[in-house]
Amino acid sequence: MEDIKKAILEFAQTSKKSKFYYNDIQKAVQEVLPDAKGRDIKKAATALINEEKLIYFSTGSSTMYGLKGRGQTEDH
Repeated sequence: MEDIKKAILEFAQTSKKSKFYYNDIQKAVQEVLPDAKGRDIKKAATALINEEKLIYFSTGSSTMYGLKGRGQTEDH
C-alpha cells in the first residue's frame, strides 16, 4: 500500500495538470507497479484523501483528484 501511495504522490507532483481523474492515477501507478490492482489503487487514493495529502475536486458531473496546495483546488 505504501508503494502505491508513493507512486500516486509522485504522479501528482510531476503531472503537468493540477487536477486529474482516477483513471489517470490508475494508469500512472500501473506503469510503475504493473501488479497493482485497481481496488488497491483506489484504497490508497482514499487513504491519501484522509491524510489530507490529496483533495477531491468536483466538476459538477465528475470528481477529480488534486494535490493539496497545488493549483487552484481549494474552495475560495
